[in-house]
Amino acid sequence: MRMGTFVLAGQYPGQSDAESLRRAIRCAEVADEVGLDGVWVAEHHFVPYGVCPSAVTLAAHLLGRTRQIGVGTAISILTTAHPVALGEQAALLHLASEGRFTLGVGRGGPWVDLEVFESGVDELTHGFPESLDLLLRWLNDSRVGAEGPRYRFREVNVVPRPESQPPMVVACTSPTTVRLAAERGLPMLLGMHIGDEEKAEMVALWRSAAAAAGHSPEGDHVSAGVVQVADSHSEAVETLRRALPGWLRRGLGAHQTLDGGPRRMRDPLTYTELLCELHPVGDARLCADRLAATSERTGITRFALLAEGSGDIALTELNVRRLAGEVLPLLPHRPGAAARAAAPGTAISSPAAPATG
Repeated sequence: MRMGTFVLAGQYPGQSDAESLRRAIRCAEVADEVGLDGVWVAEHHFVPYGVCPSAVTLAAHLLGRTRQIGVGTAISILTTAHPVALGEQAALLHLASEGRFTLGVGRGGPWVDLEVFESGVDELTHGFPESLDLLLRWLNDSRVGAEGPRYRFREVNVVPRPESQPPMVVACTSPTTVRLAAERGLPMLLGMHIGDEEKAEMVALWRSAAAAAGHSPEGDHVSAGVVQVADSHSEAVETLRRALPGWLRRGLGAHQTLDGGPRRMRDPLTYTELLCELHPVGDARLCADRLAATSERTGITRFALLAEGSGDIALTELNVRRLAGEVLPLLPHRPGAAARAAAPGTAISSPAAPATG
C-alpha cells in the first residue's frame, strides 16, 4: 500500500492566501520527512476552496523542497490549458526531478473558468479526448503536429523530450471518462466524495474497457480521501467538524457557473459527516482498518489523503506524522515505512525513486 497526502491549499475562514499555501507546503515537507510515498497537488481557479491556480507550478516548488517523495498534480485542468504547454511542463519536471513527477489531468467543471480562459463549454463536453490525445503524443513522440477540430499546427520538435512517458493519472467521475482513460491505458484518480462501492464499480468498468482496448486490466489507480488521526474516533470527527464546514461553505459556495445560473451545493456539515464515515478518521487502528477495507473492496493500493482538514498548520503536521508513525505500520506491504517514520529527520541514501504517489 502506498500512501500520499492530498494538498488542496484550502483557505479556511480568517486565513490569508499566504497562510493557506504555507500550510500546504509544510504538509508536503513533512510527508517527505516521514517517508510517505507521494504528495498530490490540487488546482482551482477563483475560489478559496483551493488557492493554488497552477498545480504544476506548486509541484515544481515542492519537488525542489523535497528529497525523495513523488509529487503529482491532482489535477491539472486540461480543459483550460493548452496540451502542448502542459506537456512541456510535465516533461521538464519529469526530467529535472529524475522521475519523481506524476501528471494528473482532468476535465474540470462547468465554471466561469471556461469563459476566462476562452475554452468554452464545447471543450468541456467534447474536446477533452482531443486534448488528452495531443498531450499523450507530445509526451511520447519526437515531433508533433495537429489537425484536430480545436488544435491545428505544423509539426514541431518536442523539447525537452522525456526518454519515456511520465507517469500519468486521469481524474474520473463518470463512465465516459473511465472508458476514455482505460482505452489509453491510463490509471484513474477517484474522488473523495464517493465510497468504496462506487469506486469498485469504476475499477471494474476500467478493467473491462482496458482489456477490450488491448491494455493490461491492472491499473495503478489512486483513491482520494481524508485522514484525521486522533486518540479516538470522536476526537478525530470533532476536529473536522470544527473546521471543514466553514471551509466547504466558503470554498464550494464561491464557484460560479459558466451560464450564471444557480448551482446545487452539498450541505457542508452533511458532507463533513459523510467524509468522516467514508475515510480513515479516528484512532490509528480504525484508520488502518478503513484503508485496508477500501483496498480490499476496490483493488486500489495507492491513496491521496487530505491531511489539512483541521485548517491548522501545527495540527496538519502532527496529523501527517501520526499517519506515518501510527497508521502505516499497521498496514500490509509497507517494508521500511515504520523505520522511516520513527526517524523522520534521517536522510535516506538511496537515489530518488520514480513517482508512485
